[in-house]
Amino acid sequence: MAAKDFIVAIEIGSSKMTGIAGKKDLDGSISVLAVVKEDSSSFIRKGVIYNINQTVQCISNIIKKLSATLKAEIVKVYVGVGGQSIRSIKNVIVKDLPEGTIVTQDMVNELMDLNRSMSYQDYEILDVAVQEYKVDSQLQLSPVGIQCSRLEGNFLNIVWRKMFYDNLNTCFDMAGVAIAEMFIAPLALADSVLTDAEKRSGCVLVDLGADTTTVSVYYKNILRHLAVIPLGGGNITKDIASLQIEDSVAEKMKLKYASACADATGADVPASYPIDSERNVESRKFAEIVEGRQLEIIENVWSHVPSEYADRLLGGIILTGGGSNMKNIDKAFSNYTNIEKIRMAKYVRLQVTSKIADATAHDGMMNTVLGLLAGGNMNCAGEETSETQDLFGTNGGTRQPAAPRPGDSPTTPADRPAATPAQPQPKPVDKRLQAANEAATGEAGGEDAEKPAKEKKGGAKKVINRLKNFFKDMVTEE
Repeated sequence: MAAKDFIVAIEIGSSKMTGIAGKKDLDGSISVLAVVKEDSSSFIRKGVIYNINQTVQCISNIIKKLSATLKAEIVKVYVGVGGQSIRSIKNVIVKDLPEGTIVTQDMVNELMDLNRSMSYQDYEILDVAVQEYKVDSQLQLSPVGIQCSRLEGNFLNIVWRKMFYDNLNTCFDMAGVAIAEMFIAPLALADSVLTDAEKRSGCVLVDLGADTTTVSVYYKNILRHLAVIPLGGGNITKDIASLQIEDSVAEKMKLKYASACADATGADVPASYPIDSERNVESRKFAEIVEGRQLEIIENVWSHVPSEYADRLLGGIILTGGGSNMKNIDKAFSNYTNIEKIRMAKYVRLQVTSKIADATAHDGMMNTVLGLLAGGNMNCAGEETSETQDLFGTNGGTRQPAAPRPGDSPTTPADRPAATPAQPQPKPVDKRLQAANEAATGEAGGEDAEKPAKEKKGGAKKVINRLKNFFKDMVTEE
């Protein structure tokens, strides 16, 4: 049976593009109806679109597969944007007021409008996270109603490259799919995996992806910093591949043997790991490669935590994404940052029900797209599609009546051959002329063929005379 009410979201990832369809239940849970994943490593790099045509084809494939599963047309989608084009910039707007002025909501709105009007070269403001307002020398979350002579607004502007925005819109336009709304993927992820206590007490959310690592810092329920580092699990794979190993083999070895730091359990480590049937790599050398790159990622993450919040992270560090599945990754972060409270966010806090294994896999790789799905609220369904409909509009091998042509009778099948043009109807015949013709024809036809020619000639004269008299009478009447 076709689904008639559902939400569709697409995550633009560097290693894969993920499409998901689901609906929100009355109890607040989410039912996932379909999931489609397409490889995007060849045309999306570090979250930025590089090949328009291949991206359009990928989006079209996802929409077609989701539509086939749902048996319904998809008219719009929610899109999550992130990657290296996203960054945050602090901005301060100051307004001097007459002594004893009481702050009003209009004054606050004016500061917000001035901040929104800020222009950045090659960037545009995507969203704004309001920090605090400084009323004279005091910080306030809501300054309305307070008397002061100086009002200062602190804002965190989340910006992205205009080129990325244009390319993204172009791809969805060419694919014939409308964008219901664009979400900032890191913010949707934070809403789906962080608790209110973590946001309030201060925490760092680290999303370890394939090509990028996203760092989000929260304190007092406010986003304080957002940064995207151009390093990820793919860099570790490339380092392993430098040992003259195929990329696919290097990825498998990373997933099977890699550890972010020395084995904390003290388990025996073999002297070497097999590459193929003929070659091995020393485990010590393999560990140095993995740990060296992982340490570089952790150092970059910590460098993007503002110093004023580094010692206020009572909520600790929350790790998610595919890279968080590496062995001892939490131990490596704890050793470098000296923060003991490390939580692995393997799944969203929402209640999700589905028969699809990918949707319920607790590996941190579906958290962002599930957060995008949870953020949507508009129905993305279009008309119902037929599963067995072929190119000729037939279902199940039985030919269905075609749509009636203009002028067809409702009771006449449309596939009946069109009628030939109507022939001109004869004009009405005068009854007197018709009677004369019948009389003449009757007399002529009643004559005996064996009569002499003279009698036949006389009969013919009578008929002619009658006709002459008849036409004469008609002319006289007229």
